Amino acid sequence: MTPWPDEPHRPRRPTGWRRTLARLPVGLYRMGLGPLFGRRMLLLIHTGRVSGQQRRAVIEVVAHDPEQRTWTVASGFGPQAHWYRNLRHAPQATIQTGRRFHAVDARFLSTEEGGRIMAAYAPKHPRAARILCRYMGLPSDGSPQSFQRAGELIPFVRLEASGPR
Repeated sequence: MTPWPDEPHRPRRPTGWRRTLARLPVGLYRMGLGPLFGRRMLLLIHTGRVSGQQRRAVIEVVAHDPEQRTWTVASGFGPQAHWYRNLRHAPQATIQTGRRFHAVDARFLSTEEGGRIMAAYAPKHPRAARILCRYMGLPSDGSPQSFQRAGELIPFVRLEASGPR
Protein backbone atom coordinates (compact mmCIF):
# COMPACT_ATOMS: atom_id res chain seq x y z
CA MET A 1 0.00 0.00 0.00
CA THR A 2 1.17 3.54 -0.72
CA PRO A 3 2.62 5.28 2.37
CA TRP A 4 0.52 7.93 4.02
CA PRO A 5 1.46 11.55 3.43
CA ASP A 6 2.13 13.72 6.47
CA GLU A 7 -0.12 16.31 4.88
CA PRO A 8 -2.60 15.43 2.13
CA HIS A 9 -2.36 17.05 -1.28
CA ARG A 10 -4.78 19.94 -1.11
CA PRO A 11 -6.38 20.63 -4.46
CA ARG A 12 -6.33 24.22 -5.64
CA ARG A 13 -9.55 26.16 -5.51
CA PRO A 14 -11.19 26.36 -8.93
CA THR A 15 -10.74 29.46 -11.06
CA GLY A 16 -12.33 30.72 -14.27
CA TRP A 17 -15.12 28.62 -15.73
CA ARG A 18 -14.53 25.87 -13.14
CA ARG A 19 -15.23 28.37 -10.35
CA THR A 20 -18.41 29.48 -12.13
CA LEU A 21 -19.49 25.85 -12.40
CA ALA A 22 -18.61 25.15 -8.74
CA ARG A 23 -20.65 28.20 -7.62
CA LEU A 24 -23.73 27.14 -9.64
CA PRO A 25 -25.40 25.35 -6.67
CA VAL A 26 -25.34 28.64 -4.68
CA GLY A 27 -27.40 30.27 -7.43
CA LEU A 28 -29.82 27.34 -7.47
CA TYR A 29 -30.37 27.70 -3.71
CA ARG A 30 -30.98 31.44 -4.20
CA MET A 31 -33.63 30.64 -6.83
CA GLY A 32 -35.46 28.43 -4.32
CA LEU A 33 -34.25 25.16 -5.82
CA GLY A 34 -32.48 23.91 -2.70
CA PRO A 35 -34.77 20.86 -2.43
CA LEU A 36 -33.11 19.50 -5.60
CA PHE A 37 -30.04 18.66 -3.51
CA GLY A 38 -31.97 16.64 -0.95
CA ARG A 39 -30.24 16.03 2.36
CA ARG A 40 -26.76 15.52 0.88
CA MET A 41 -26.01 19.24 0.48
CA LEU A 42 -26.60 22.43 2.44
CA LEU A 43 -26.13 26.12 1.85
CA LEU A 44 -23.85 27.70 4.45
CA ILE A 45 -24.43 31.42 4.99
CA HIS A 46 -21.55 32.82 7.01
CA THR A 47 -19.62 36.04 7.68
CA GLY A 48 -16.42 36.84 5.80
CA ARG A 49 -13.50 37.16 8.19
CA VAL A 50 -11.96 40.12 6.31
CA SER A 51 -14.92 41.86 4.67
CA GLY A 52 -17.50 41.19 7.39
CA GLN A 53 -19.99 40.61 4.57
CA GLN A 54 -22.33 37.68 4.14
CA ARG A 55 -20.83 34.78 2.17
CA ARG A 56 -22.38 31.58 0.82
CA ALA A 57 -21.03 28.12 0.06
CA VAL A 58 -22.75 24.85 -0.80
CA ILE A 59 -21.21 21.95 1.11
CA GLU A 60 -21.84 18.20 1.19
CA VAL A 61 -23.38 16.86 4.39
CA VAL A 62 -21.34 13.92 5.65
CA ALA A 63 -23.62 13.12 8.59
CA HIS A 64 -26.92 14.49 9.90
CA ASP A 65 -28.53 13.84 13.27
CA PRO A 66 -32.13 15.12 13.21
CA GLU A 67 -32.62 14.41 16.93
CA GLN A 68 -29.60 16.48 17.98
CA ARG A 69 -30.16 18.92 15.09
CA THR A 70 -26.57 18.67 13.84
CA TRP A 71 -25.01 18.54 10.39
CA THR A 72 -21.42 17.40 9.91
CA VAL A 73 -19.47 18.70 6.91
CA ALA A 74 -15.90 18.24 5.66
CA SER A 75 -13.52 20.71 4.07
CA GLY A 76 -12.23 19.02 0.93
CA PHE A 77 -9.94 22.01 0.35
CA GLY A 78 -8.56 21.62 3.87
CA PRO A 79 -8.20 24.24 6.58
CA GLN A 80 -7.45 26.92 3.96
CA ALA A 81 -10.96 26.83 2.46
CA HIS A 82 -12.54 30.26 2.80
CA TRP A 83 -15.74 29.02 4.44
CA TYR A 84 -13.71 27.01 6.97
CA ARG A 85 -11.48 29.95 7.86
CA ASN A 86 -14.51 32.23 8.08
CA LEU A 87 -16.22 29.87 10.55
CA ARG A 88 -13.03 29.72 12.60
CA HIS A 89 -13.23 33.51 12.90
CA ALA A 90 -17.01 33.73 13.44
CA PRO A 91 -18.56 30.33 14.26
CA GLN A 92 -22.18 31.53 14.19
CA ALA A 93 -23.85 30.98 10.83
CA THR A 94 -27.08 30.03 9.10
CA ILE A 95 -27.66 26.97 6.96
CA GLN A 96 -30.35 26.20 4.46
CA THR A 97 -31.40 22.60 3.89
CA GLY A 98 -34.08 22.32 1.25
CA ARG A 99 -36.29 25.32 2.01
CA ARG A 100 -35.63 25.42 5.77
CA PHE A 101 -33.19 27.75 7.51
CA HIS A 102 -31.40 27.00 10.78
CA ALA A 103 -29.15 29.19 12.95
CA VAL A 104 -26.07 27.12 13.80
CA ASP A 105 -22.85 27.25 15.77
CA ALA A 106 -19.75 25.59 14.29
CA ARG A 107 -17.77 23.10 16.35
CA PHE A 108 -14.46 21.94 14.91
CA LEU A 109 -13.90 18.23 15.37
CA SER A 110 -10.76 16.43 16.51
CA THR A 111 -8.76 14.25 14.15
CA GLU A 112 -10.04 11.15 15.98
CA GLU A 113 -13.67 12.22 15.46
CA GLY A 114 -12.89 12.92 11.81
CA GLY A 115 -11.51 9.41 11.43
CA ARG A 116 -14.63 7.85 12.94
CA ILE A 117 -16.90 9.97 10.76
CA MET A 118 -15.06 9.07 7.55
CA ALA A 119 -15.02 5.37 8.49
CA ALA A 120 -18.83 5.52 8.94
CA TYR A 121 -19.37 7.62 5.79
CA ALA A 122 -17.37 5.43 3.40
CA PRO A 123 -19.61 2.31 3.49
CA LYS A 124 -22.71 4.48 2.93
CA HIS A 125 -21.16 6.45 0.05
CA PRO A 126 -18.24 4.33 -1.24
CA ARG A 127 -17.86 6.10 -4.57
CA ALA A 128 -17.85 9.59 -3.03
CA ALA A 129 -15.35 8.46 -0.35
CA ARG A 130 -12.99 7.00 -2.96
CA ILE A 131 -13.23 10.14 -5.13
CA LEU A 132 -12.54 12.41 -2.14
CA CYS A 133 -9.47 10.38 -1.13
CA ARG A 134 -8.12 10.35 -4.69
CA TYR A 135 -8.84 14.10 -5.11
CA MET A 136 -6.87 14.90 -1.95
CA GLY A 137 -4.01 12.50 -2.74
CA LEU A 138 -4.81 10.19 0.16
CA PRO A 139 -3.99 6.53 -0.46
CA SER A 140 -6.92 4.26 0.22
CA ASP A 141 -7.34 0.56 -0.35
CA GLY A 142 -11.05 0.71 0.45
CA SER A 143 -10.64 -0.75 3.92
CA PRO A 144 -12.31 0.85 6.96
CA GLN A 145 -8.84 1.51 8.41
CA SER A 146 -7.69 3.44 5.35
CA PHE A 147 -10.84 5.56 5.34
CA GLN A 148 -10.41 6.21 9.06
CA ARG A 149 -6.82 7.36 8.46
CA ALA A 150 -8.03 9.60 5.61
CA GLY A 151 -10.66 11.13 7.90
CA GLU A 152 -7.96 12.03 10.40
CA LEU A 153 -6.38 14.26 7.73
CA ILE A 154 -9.59 16.00 6.61
CA PRO A 155 -10.99 18.89 8.68
CA PHE A 156 -14.57 18.20 9.82
CA VAL A 157 -17.01 20.70 11.28
CA ARG A 158 -20.22 19.95 13.17
CA LEU A 159 -22.93 22.58 12.68
CA GLU A 160 -25.20 22.57 15.74
CA ALA A 161 -28.63 24.24 15.62
CA SER A 162 -28.70 27.06 18.13
CA GLY A 163 -32.29 28.29 17.89
CA PRO A 164 -35.71 26.87 18.73
CA ARG A 165 -37.07 24.03 16.63
